[in-house]
Amino acid sequence: MSKPSVAIGSDHAGFSYKEKIKDFLLATGYVVRDFGTDSPEPCDYPVFIRPVAEAVAKGEYDRGIVIGGSGNGEAIVANRVKGVRCGLCWNPETARANREHNDGNVLSLGERMIAPELALEIVKTWLETPFSGDERHVRRIRMIDA
Repeated sequence: MSKPSVAIGSDHAGFSYKEKIKDFLLATGYVVRDFGTDSPEPCDYPVFIRPVAEAVAKGEYDRGIVIGGSGNGEAIVANRVKGVRCGLCWNPETARANREHNDGNVLSLGERMIAPELALEIVKTWLETPFSGDERHVRRIRMIDA
């Protein structure tokens, strides 16, 4: 089974983790597109997060990862795009649940909230966990989309 393609983006507060996560993804064979930002200079996160979510919603990338200071604003922006199911995850268990129960296609992380090693563990868990396909979860996703 091939690895999913990943769109990634951050604001200045998530820039450091974005770079670390991108390096990890590329080193492990993922196709990655970086939507920016390209520096730790202050910027407005919607400029970089919305294009990630739109690329996933259009099917240009299988998954998306967005990073900010807390990850909250990034998750809100991503979830405004129809077809995106973005989860703010803070440990491997929440990442696993996002994939298994919600078929999450965008992951949001807060650089100021978790250690870098934990962020990479969350990303790895989230990317490797399949959607369960359980009928109750499928039914709930359909309700969300309606």
